[in-house]
Amino acid sequence: MKQAIVPSATTGVSGEHKGDVRIELPVTGMTCASCTATIEKALASINGVSQANVNFASQKAFVSYDPVRVRIGQIIKVIKDSGYDVGSEKVTLKIREMTCASCVRKVEDALKGSPGVIRAEVNLGSESAAIEYLPSMTDLKSLKKAVESVGYKTGTEEPQSKEEDSKAREYRSLIRRFMVAAIISLPVIVVSYPKFFPVLKDMDMDTLRMLWIGASILTVPALVYSGSSFFRGAVAAFRHRAADMNTLIALGTGMAWLFSTVVVLFPKFFPENAREPYFDVVSVVIALVVLGQALELRAKGKTSEAIKKLMGLQAKTARVVRNGKEMDIPIEEVLVGDKVIVRPGEKIPVDGVLVEGRSSVDESMLTGEPLPAEKQEGDEVIGGTINKTGAFKFKATKVGKDTALAQIIKMVQEAQGSKAPIQKLADTVSGYFVPAVMVIAVTSFVLWYDLGPEPRIILALLGAVTTLIVACPCALGLATPTSLMIGVGKAAENGILIRNGEAIQVASALDTVVLDKTGTITIGKPALTDVIVTGEGNEMDVVRFAAALEKNSEHPLAEAILQGAKSRDIVPSDPEDFKAIPGHGVEGIVDGHRINLGNRKLMDRIGADLGLLEKDSHTLADEGKTPIFISIDGKAAGVIAVSDPLKEDSIEAIQGLKGLGVEVVMITGDNRRTAEAIAKRVGIDRVLAEVLPEDKAREVQKLQLEGRKVAFVGDGINDAPALARADVGMAIGTGTDVAIEASDITLIKGSLLGIQAAFSISKATMKNVRENLFGAFFYNTALIPVAAGILYPIWGITMNPILAGAAMAMSSLTVVSNANRLRFLKVR
Repeated sequence: MKQAIVPSATTGVSGEHKGDVRIELPVTGMTCASCTATIEKALASINGVSQANVNFASQKAFVSYDPVRVRIGQIIKVIKDSGYDVGSEKVTLKIREMTCASCVRKVEDALKGSPGVIRAEVNLGSESAAIEYLPSMTDLKSLKKAVESVGYKTGTEEPQSKEEDSKAREYRSLIRRFMVAAIISLPVIVVSYPKFFPVLKDMDMDTLRMLWIGASILTVPALVYSGSSFFRGAVAAFRHRAADMNTLIALGTGMAWLFSTVVVLFPKFFPENAREPYFDVVSVVIALVVLGQALELRAKGKTSEAIKKLMGLQAKTARVVRNGKEMDIPIEEVLVGDKVIVRPGEKIPVDGVLVEGRSSVDESMLTGEPLPAEKQEGDEVIGGTINKTGAFKFKATKVGKDTALAQIIKMVQEAQGSKAPIQKLADTVSGYFVPAVMVIAVTSFVLWYDLGPEPRIILALLGAVTTLIVACPCALGLATPTSLMIGVGKAAENGILIRNGEAIQVASALDTVVLDKTGTITIGKPALTDVIVTGEGNEMDVVRFAAALEKNSEHPLAEAILQGAKSRDIVPSDPEDFKAIPGHGVEGIVDGHRINLGNRKLMDRIGADLGLLEKDSHTLADEGKTPIFISIDGKAAGVIAVSDPLKEDSIEAIQGLKGLGVEVVMITGDNRRTAEAIAKRVGIDRVLAEVLPEDKAREVQKLQLEGRKVAFVGDGINDAPALARADVGMAIGTGTDVAIEASDITLIKGSLLGIQAAFSISKATMKNVRENLFGAFFYNTALIPVAAGILYPIWGITMNPILAGAAMAMSSLTVVSNANRLRFLKVR
């Protein structure tokens, strides 16, 4: 079988190529030679991959595959699912002069067909393309060239202020073009309907014809200046054997002007009742469509207000201490490790850790929490939040694009530029929409001309022109992205980061939420509450031995035991022969004694008789505490109880979710008694207890096999597999750690009330999307046949082209305006 290096990361092959192709992918995350075998095995399992060789030294994978049976995106997904990554880059390009869903499809196809492009999503609402590509195979210049090759202009993502200036200039240009067309329309309308004006209705036909010739000349600026973008776009589309909204408007108005001019100059070629021109259609339709574009641009600008608000949080300068001197510097010049001074009322410029002083900080703009957070030495502070009372110094830990605020802005921008699965319908339809409209327009012309009453030529022309003008692919293209932009922004305003459009769509249909207990329902900071020892045991020894074994552990329960030892002035010694037993506990030698610390399974494993300690453990578990047994030299010596307090709003949030018809399930590694006691306190009926961390994903899968749509909510650390397995993974993120990769939705505030808010926003957004799609489809399916003349044989009704232009302009404006209603959504 013939193989060849073909540099395309989308299909790996050009359209005319046949047979297997071979592609080279940079792989990151490999740590040893065995990693290559893991990746090779995963790649070989793909149907369509004939050969896969991974080179550990060069950190590259060489894959031969059949592009008909498998796409490069699938190959990359398998590599990522194996725990590795592909060295790709992401970039956002601004795309100018897109007007409808057909434009989106053209640009996406051009990018996806470019060598090295892994993924390309074009968003009409934000007029941008989010591209993932392999830098070893392509670059920014090539990506821009691909977009420009299909007739559109490009630019890289601009700062918000520059982008706003650009939008303002575009808006002023549209208004100028509208004004020219509107001013021209006034005299043109007058001479087009002489019978309604006393001075004109008595004029003879020769005089009127001279006025009509003047109208023909007068409408040229409306075509050439006001309608210039339509004709430029139509020509560009024609060069690439395509058609879009520009094609429809240019054809409709061009046909009307050309026919009218020919009628005026050569009236004898037409029947006597078909000699009236339609110059008013040209100028008025262009004026209405351009006005619609201007109003649409203004309305679309409001969809990005969430990003503007987030960017407005960024401080411009910072006061730092360098060489013992205080100095004000631009925020871009702050370095990691700098000591930054913040006075009352000032914005905190970057992320850091407080090293001197104390204060209360308003974090509501990021977390949605209305009450200021108290800060003291050692606490994290977040850039963009506002210092309320005291002055303090902090050490900068994250600056520039690494700050929490910068990550949030980036995440929101990426989510706003993504697509929801429901948009695939509009994208599919848009591919055939404009050609179908042109076929309908030609069919309408032919039928009117062959079967219509006199004046047939006029009715045929009006039917075709009206059909071309009334069709609105823009509404289809804007229906989904505008709603998503506002929905994602609304979520960000409430401390909820949504990764992409798919997460919103899936979240709107969830019926089950699985809550990890520790750090989600509880605050995640357990405390040592009880120490019960056997008759010959000693409480101080039990705590000392337990603390020694937990000395090097990072588990929250270990921290509770160590704090309990510290409060008793116990200094734990170092353990020997330490061993962790997954799902059971730990063991080791402390001061010459063999110590075992863990659950009932561990005691059974070593054959320790619990005696009365078992009853004590039941009592503690029934109180919602976690009992931990300890044995010394194989004999049960006591039971330690650790309790993790509930979050203040856990009960309220869980009741709120149940009120939405969502079943709430608690999952925990705790013993069943403790788990059920906590579940009872918060109102949860279904409990999955004694679940090992690695089994959480399996429990989520079991719920999915019951036919449920499942969300998993955890801390994003030990829960990554379960977050990835769930239909929607929700991570509790607090402080500056907001970019949790495994999750679809991140709750910055750390409150379970955010889940209810995320559900409400998702449901409202998808309801809005469906309204927009219904409106766009209904508008086109209802008005295109009417414009073509379907009602004429029944009721003698035809549509005026001017009315068609007004309807077309209003349809896309209506979609954007409906999406903007989400800005006023009340979220608790």
